[in-house]
Amino acid sequence: MNRVHIKTYGCQMNERDSEAVAAMLRARGYRIVGSEDDCDVLLLNTCSVRDAAEQKAIGKAGNVLARKKKNPDFVLGILGCMAQNRGAALLDQLPDVDLIVGTQKFHQVPDYLDNLRAARDAGVPLGETIVDIAEEPGSQNTIRDHELVDRQVNAFVSIQQGCNMDCAFCIVPKTRGDERSRPMDDIVAECRSLAAKGVKEVTLLGQIVTSYGRRDYVHTGGITPFVQLLERVQAIDGIERIRFTSPHPRGFKQDLVEAYGRLPKLCGYVHLPMQSGSDRILRAMNRPYTRERYREIVDALRAVRPDMYFSTDVIVGFPGETDDDFAQTRDLFEACNYDMAYVFKYSIRTGTPAATMAGQVSEEKKEERNQVLLDVLRQNSERRNATLVGTVEEVLVEGPDKTGKRFTGRTRGNRVCIFEADARLIGSLALLKITRASVSSLYGELVLSGVADATEPTLPA
Repeated sequence: MNRVHIKTYGCQMNERDSEAVAAMLRARGYRIVGSEDDCDVLLLNTCSVRDAAEQKAIGKAGNVLARKKKNPDFVLGILGCMAQNRGAALLDQLPDVDLIVGTQKFHQVPDYLDNLRAARDAGVPLGETIVDIAEEPGSQNTIRDHELVDRQVNAFVSIQQGCNMDCAFCIVPKTRGDERSRPMDDIVAECRSLAAKGVKEVTLLGQIVTSYGRRDYVHTGGITPFVQLLERVQAIDGIERIRFTSPHPRGFKQDLVEAYGRLPKLCGYVHLPMQSGSDRILRAMNRPYTRERYREIVDALRAVRPDMYFSTDVIVGFPGETDDDFAQTRDLFEACNYDMAYVFKYSIRTGTPAATMAGQVSEEKKEERNQVLLDVLRQNSERRNATLVGTVEEVLVEGPDKTGKRFTGRTRGNRVCIFEADARLIGSLALLKITRASVSSLYGELVLSGVADATEPTLPA
């Protein structure tokens, strides 16, 4: 019972948690396998942001449990946000699940699997489901191990867990707990270790990443702890690019805006959640900014870097959203000219204030508004990408694309690029002349300087 497959649902935070669990299990002697068909243990790391995400994971678990009837030694575990949100109540639907582990207990998974394996080896029935969703002080410091693949050039680094914002629509404070930041020295040491292993780009992760360290470190000369951390990562030899997600508009003080002008490794790409362009709806959401303040942040960032790329989150159909409220959202959405956006139809999350608000919007109206913004986004992306044709962009060469025939990388603006190259360029910053663009990708030819012609791709074995 040592072959483990981890299936991850949801956000980059979940991806990072799964990677850390995989690294901890491998250190304990478990094998991490790429297919659930080959595993003895299947761990589902789940998401609770929307009800559909939970139902998808529950459906998957229900299907997998049929395998357990044929093989009683097969182990199924549910980890993460849905485990935290529902806890033992999951057993009403999934009584044969072996393990339910919440967001502050990922580091306990190896011990729990050891216990299950010892029971099986002793011929003892597995017995009652292990359920652990308790809070644990210091748990934010346990997401530090990495499961790097060969020649991996980018990595996620968890710097902060939890959220104190209490947005009316969001269940994250329940599933992730209060804000908790990791020590800055530990984060910097982790980034140095990644650089030593060939990682060139790090993405700093947190539920509200811009709130990092606000209770643990002093502001120095008007510089917030988060920007202090950016400065220290900037100084690490080998790290060539820095990104972060997800921030909150409230965190974009002047020091962070100015950081984009003075920290060359900080990529000119910002994920800036808007949620709504209506002040009335923003107040109902408990989002502490106005549409005017949001636009000021966008304009200030573009003043520092005119070529800044922006993505956002928007919720359509929040309770009470009128046609006028949505028109204001569309107006701001168009004005900000996003390159990428995650547009969500409001989903009731039991236990949040919005779940019981009056004025719930029909599914038909949500779908209509959702499509309107997606159409605007498509036009924006096509227009922005078209302007890049003929330009030369810096790309970080990541490796073969999905077809295995060409290579892929990203620009500093986080645009996916496809091109022919040589495997020895993996991990290099290269110049790419853009020759063609689609809605989601750029295509080009390397502008080679000081290296041999690499127009014929040589793929790694």
